[in-house]
Amino acid sequence: MRNPHFLLATLFVALPALASAQSTTPEPLEVLRVDKYADDGSAGTLRWAIERSNQEPGHYRIEIQAVGEAPYVIRPVSPLPPILGPVVLESSVWMRTGEYVAIDGFDYIKGDGALACPGANPGEFGTNVRTSTLPGLTLRDTHSVRISGLEVRNFCIGILINRASNNLIQDNRIVANKGGAGIMLTGDDGQGNPTSTTTNNNKVLRNQLIDNGDGLELTRGAAFNLIADNLFLSTPLNPEPSQGIEILWGNDNTVVRNRFENYSDGLQINWGKRNYLGANEFTGNSIGINLSGDSNVADGNLIYGNRIGIALRPEANLTTTRLSANRIWNNGQDIRRCEAGGSCVAGQRTGAIVFGVPALEHADFVGSRGKGDNPNPGKRHKICVPGAIVDDCQPMPNRNQQPPLLTGIEVTEGQRLLVGELHGEANGNYRLEIFGNRAANSNEAEEYLGALYVPTDAQGLARFTFPVADHSLQSLTATATTSDGATSELSAALSLR
Repeated sequence: MRNPHFLLATLFVALPALASAQSTTPEPLEVLRVDKYADDGSAGTLRWAIERSNQEPGHYRIEIQAVGEAPYVIRPVSPLPPILGPVVLESSVWMRTGEYVAIDGFDYIKGDGALACPGANPGEFGTNVRTSTLPGLTLRDTHSVRISGLEVRNFCIGILINRASNNLIQDNRIVANKGGAGIMLTGDDGQGNPTSTTTNNNKVLRNQLIDNGDGLELTRGAAFNLIADNLFLSTPLNPEPSQGIEILWGNDNTVVRNRFENYSDGLQINWGKRNYLGANEFTGNSIGINLSGDSNVADGNLIYGNRIGIALRPEANLTTTRLSANRIWNNGQDIRRCEAGGSCVAGQRTGAIVFGVPALEHADFVGSRGKGDNPNPGKRHKICVPGAIVDDCQPMPNRNQQPPLLTGIEVTEGQRLLVGELHGEANGNYRLEIFGNRAANSNEAEEYLGALYVPTDAQGLARFTFPVADHSLQSLTATATTSDGATSELSAALSLR
């Protein structure tokens, strides 16, 4: 057997060489500088830089320089080539001053707003139709593209990410794109079919998305993408303020710390699964969060100043949506903005959490189904009304799970206890969440106070208590969530006055 000290010495001798081999610095990327704003394809133009980079993906970095005086604007006269990664495309001036270089589609997107943006099917146009028409920047069947410091405006789609993964879109302004979306992430195979493994692990971070029809879309198989720290804002200049984000047949996406303001729906999910919505802010929308689909989670969001805070929609399949620790207040505002979403039905219940809100797929929906889209009336669904006999209708979401009943306050050994009971399924385990409000007449969920688990007995009954230490609260409400994640509406409020 060899001397162990000899083996140890040999190892120490080999380590520096091994470390040196592992820490070899990769060759720096060659920089392609864009310092001409004309679009004639000559050296120094954006079109030239993209075409040259596409010849050797992974070899270049494209930097757009500040040319002349601000504002800095490149106006393509025809669609730019799709960008192939790996590549970095960024504005050098933004890194120094925070100013953007704009890529503006005004010179070749002809027509009146959304009318200039045709859909994939004849006769369709604008927001809420399947489309990949006339994007500003296109990432298709590629990966590892990073775009930052740009303003992309006046196209039908600002940035199109189609069957492309591991891309990073950060620190941009995406403005006034009137067709599909400001940023569209889609697995569309070109025929409208989803592809589930092609549009994954993209990140959209710290962008401003303003006055686009839909701010951002995650559709047709887009999955495992992160959308974080963005502003989604619609102003009176937006002709078709539909959704801040629409998720359509998109699964396992994470949407966190974004702000959604002045849309028909801040965020709308259509039949997507396992998407996580956390720590976002929704205000000024007709509906803050408008959901169908299964196993989606809305957790820890701030939802205030909308007509409806959270709307859960009926659908044919039995599905569950978990609502947890959301702070919801001052909703019930008269915001009747209904462009492919929102709440405009006369007499519609409003407030914090509302089941059974009709949407485009339902016969009772009131509003535009999209200026270029009008689904066949014969395919619209009825909504089942609890207790009524209606043929061929869709049931209430979350199995119409009922909230707890808050019965009073008792004081035990100097501690104030909320007392209540729950009527649910026999031998079930329910998570109850308790909320407090500052106004005695409030029936929403302004402050999240905490949660407890309660098991029901063989008759489906559970009684519970919960400590309430904050004497400034004027009313309490609660939700109940089944073990498989179906959350109720809020309970009737218990006044503490």
